[in-house]
Amino acid sequence: MAGLQQTNSEMILLSWVRQSTRNYPQVNVTNFTTSWSDGLAFNALLHSHRPDLFDWNAVASQPSPVQRLDHAFNIARQHLGIEKLLDPEDVATACPDKKSILMYVTSLFQVLPQQVTMEAIREVEMLPRHSRVTREEHIEVREQHFSQEVSFTFLLPSCCSKV
Repeated sequence: MAGLQQTNSEMILLSWVRQSTRNYPQVNVTNFTTSWSDGLAFNALLHSHRPDLFDWNAVASQPSPVQRLDHAFNIARQHLGIEKLLDPEDVATACPDKKSILMYVTSLFQVLPQQVTMEAIREVEMLPRHSRVTREEHIEVREQHFSQEVSFTFLLPSCCSKV
């Protein structure tokens, strides 16, 4: 039950993010890992609710993901009171930590307007399964146990599976 509630919370949060950033063509958030590593999603989310805080084009044209992430985290701290919980270098990777991203986006959700339309939720539900929320892959591991084959299925985020 807790897993279902978490999945529903993630879906609502992802719906809110997608709805908030839909007017930013450079941004397409489909998960809570790789979609955030270039820094554009954090900045678009902030700018969509508080366009008075910075010039989007100036931030979007910055050459470094670390610079864009640092900008977003500093704006959130200075103007929204959200502590800088993430290091830009830890997010600007091939596979940022999902729980850390979720925690930070939840902090933004708590202080920014929270309207989520049913249309935005349906849109997330329609995302291909491989890109939705966790981007999970099924990896089968077979073990021999007393001449009986046992099959296990593990769910790993695709951005982090190193097989």
